[in-house]
Amino acid sequence: MTTANTTKNFNAETVLHPRKVERVVPGVATSDGAGVKLTRVLTPNLQKRLDPFLMLDHFGTDNPGDYIGGFPDHPHRGFETVTYMIEGRMRHRDSAGNEGLLQNGGVQWMTAGRGLVHSELPEQEEGRMEGFQLWLNLPARDKMTTPGYRDIQSEAIPEVRLPSGVLVRVIAGGSHGVAGAMQRDTTEPLYLDLHFESAAEFSQSLARDMNAFIYVYRGEVQVQGYTVPAHRMAVLGNDKQADGVVLQSQGPARVLLVAGKPLNEPIAQHGPFVMNTHEELVQAVADFQAGKFHQPVAGA
Repeated sequence: MTTANTTKNFNAETVLHPRKVERVVPGVATSDGAGVKLTRVLTPNLQKRLDPFLMLDHFGTDNPGDYIGGFPDHPHRGFETVTYMIEGRMRHRDSAGNEGLLQNGGVQWMTAGRGLVHSELPEQEEGRMEGFQLWLNLPARDKMTTPGYRDIQSEAIPEVRLPSGVLVRVIAGGSHGVAGAMQRDTTEPLYLDLHFESAAEFSQSLARDMNAFIYVYRGEVQVQGYTVPAHRMAVLGNDKQADGVVLQSQGPARVLLVAGKPLNEPIAQHGPFVMNTHEELVQAVADFQAGKFHQPVAGA
């Protein structure tokens, strides 16, 4: 997945007081869309603890029957979806007229804002499909903003190769002086994909007011002596003295590191609508039913 955007020029991240693991979350096996099998790692009971993040799904299978139905037309309002494809091909279309092909190493960053309908359908009938979808909340003042979409191909995601051998893909935020493909002012999300090719250590500074977690999708890593195995999310503690996180691997591993500044606002959710009050949710459903999210788009 290494691209021409890989650099060896970097600024070291200094961490004097690393965060510890607060808890480890195994995730819940479920299905979504037209029967796509996945693991829901960040569930609603963790939304306040990991504010501004609302959900993290991990999908990954070699069986086409587990993904072939994809995610036909469905609505969203009030947040952003960040889909990161590790392997496979999926076509995005939405009612704002956007279309893009999500493929190996690419990211689809969609701002639902005041509302749209979109579909994500596989463009393959065999082979492996694997990736992640992260939901990032919008502040109350931006929930009714104009919908937006950005299709970020793999080669457009900045990478930095550290002396330890760790490859850092900087999807959002910044790491070791390298700015990510996306930036957000209010929540300041950090989204890194870390590739450990052998035994190595990785450090990342984090603002003390950020909520943060890691998700290990290959191998295992240690956080302050605590081993986090594959397919587990580790919520990182919010010790006021902690200034970052240090990960250590004894062998090959791949890890997502996600952090962001909390909104500290009420969360009112009904399926694909995330607002601040019950009244706003009622209005969201009414607007969708009235066709104000535009017309269905699958197969357009």
